[in-house]
Amino acid sequence: MNSKERVPVVSKEVLVPFILITSLFALWGFANDITNPMVAAFGSIMEISTAKAALIQFAFYGGYGTMAIPAALFVRKYTYKKGILLGLALYAFGALLFFPAAKYEVFGFFLISLYILTFGLAFLETTANPYILSMGDERTATRRLNLAQAFNPIGSLFGMFVASKFILTALDSDKRNEMGELIFKSLDEVQKAVIRTHDLAIIRNPYVILGVVVIIMLGVISISKMPKRAKNDNPGSAINSFKRLIKNSKYREGVFAQLFYVASQIMCWTFIIQYAGNLGISKAAAQNYNIVAMSIFLSSRFISTFLMKYINSRKLLTIFAVCAMATTSGVILIEGIKGLYLLIATSAFMSLMFPTIYGIALHGLSEEDSTLGAAGLVMAIVGGALMPVLQGSIIDMENIGTFDAVNISFILPFICFCFIAIYGYRTWKVH
Repeated sequence: MNSKERVPVVSKEVLVPFILITSLFALWGFANDITNPMVAAFGSIMEISTAKAALIQFAFYGGYGTMAIPAALFVRKYTYKKGILLGLALYAFGALLFFPAAKYEVFGFFLISLYILTFGLAFLETTANPYILSMGDERTATRRLNLAQAFNPIGSLFGMFVASKFILTALDSDKRNEMGELIFKSLDEVQKAVIRTHDLAIIRNPYVILGVVVIIMLGVISISKMPKRAKNDNPGSAINSFKRLIKNSKYREGVFAQLFYVASQIMCWTFIIQYAGNLGISKAAAQNYNIVAMSIFLSSRFISTFLMKYINSRKLLTIFAVCAMATTSGVILIEGIKGLYLLIATSAFMSLMFPTIYGIALHGLSEEDSTLGAAGLVMAIVGGALMPVLQGSIIDMENIGTFDAVNISFILPFICFCFIAIYGYRTWKVH
């Protein structure tokens, strides 16, 4: 083939399906980032520790770990389109469960709602990512996925905006006196009960509206013509695929790199509110810093996609991971507002990691293996379930030696970025 031949990232033939599937990236981005600040919100409303409140993330990302493999097996047996429709149905059902959860005011009910909601997200991510990769030439697959993933933070930004302007600012449990202390803590149980009912209704409403929007999206995709893929009816193919994937070191290491990336992303974004709160900043104001971080993340996603035209994606992954290590070092060692700024700056270097690790790990796999391979990478999102709870436990210690515990807790994202840098280097120089 002529090396100067231009290969389109997205061809005209699949443009409409590409746009529809890309819109799903924004849809699950919204769910991710309206949920992150709920850790701090539920901590105050339900009067529970940071570690227990972080079970929000355990339930949310635990759903991915539970459903990723079943979703892949479903898609292998049927089609990408049916996988997406089932994912949207589960997504809507989980979101609508927030209505009875708020009525009964049971924290565990909210956890179950989020757990079911992310069953749907697991189906969507397991299906949409390889679907996007398959919509064109393999040489532009990583760029195509980066382009689609660029719309994920758009949804995330909207989720953060809704959380900031319509949830956190409306929570009576976060009102403070002139000394900056929470008034809620000093109230009697009757007053607390009234505020708790009010605040849980505030949290409930956006999720119920989201459920309705997802149902509408389900209807649009169900009547749209989507590219088909051949069924694989070989009953032994899944076992054979697992064996091939386990033997593939580039893929195997990619799953661990993805686990550490998602863990670091969720920790950096979830605990911006706690880091800012340690500086006397309210939850609503702290969420504005989260919005800035996501804006930087979004801008950097487009910039990094452009840079991949000139710089090897594996080399770029290595460089960005090393830069993220540098900024998180500052978060740990530099107290005050400068540390918060460095935490926000870390988002610039996280921007390309998920789709790039995903594309590198799946590159060269057959279509037969790519669906289960995608499931393994989506299953790695469970890293977002495990690490935030551990970080929350560290934050609950308040002080570690002469350092604030919230600063020291960011040693966990630093370690995660170290693993990602090693993976980037190995795929660049070794594999």
